[in-house]
Amino acid sequence: MRDWKLFYVGACVLAALAPWAWSGGAAGGGASAARDFPGWPTQFEGRELRRLPLSEREERFGGEFPGLVARFTDGEREIIFRFVTGPTRRLHPASDCFAGLGYEVRPLPLRTDGAGARWGSFAAARGGERLLVRERIYSDPGGTWTDVSSWYWAAASGSDRGPWWAVTVAEREQ
Repeated sequence: MRDWKLFYVGACVLAALAPWAWSGGAAGGGASAARDFPGWPTQFEGRELRRLPLSEREERFGGEFPGLVARFTDGEREIIFRFVTGPTRRLHPASDCFAGLGYEVRPLPLRTDGAGARWGSFAAARGGERLLVRERIYSDPGGTWTDVSSWYWAAASGSDRGPWWAVTVAEREQ
């Protein structure tokens, strides 16, 4: 079970941060992110969260991210939160990274959770490992996106000024 979590975390972080230059900083984006950051959630969808450490490699990738990155578990799923402070091409769909790591990625229909939030989703399979992954981006002013491209253009055009939360959830397919 731990192996899929390591691949998931690596895939999501790489997807979000892959084009960045290697740097020695922590996963986070400087004074602006620290100034605007409201803090990491302690619960997600009614479940308590436990923070997981980023690997050294994930921290290097996150050194130039315009925001902050952290990963958590609720005991059954892994959840990556990215707090994004500005429009960036450094935020990538998790499906791109899963595919790059050798997973067969199959798009799934949009999902709506119990709170009415819409999520983009896909299935990822490699060997005997089967995951369901969903992701969304939202802002406190009320913007919401199910894909990175739509978010980017809204952020870059100034129609939503953020900051934004990008959330990715991976769980074993049942």
